[in-house]
Amino acid sequence: MPKGYWVSVYRTISDPEKLAAYNKLAPAAVKAGGGRVLSRGSRVVAYDAGIAERTVLIEFDSFEQAVAARESAAYQEALDALSDGVERDFRIVEGID
Repeated sequence: MPKGYWVSVYRTISDPEKLAAYNKLAPAAVKAGGGRVLSRGSRVVAYDAGIAERTVLIEFDSFEQAVAARESAAYQEALDALSDGVERDFRIVEGID
């Protein structure tokens, strides 16, 4: 079964306090959903139209598990804390089996 991945690229961080509040809640929600953080805030080289800001990559055992974790009540609480504190491109992608 192909794995699922959260790919989150932050374009701007306008409110570091909201990001900090999100960062207190999101890890537990991700772990509860079966996610494993592969990269978070590591070095980035951006090409083409990319922006070298914060990038996060999280792996799940399946695409469906990744979607369910994103829709979970615990992660929704983290998103409420984040609110409009950042502008980011968030995607869930299916890996190649």
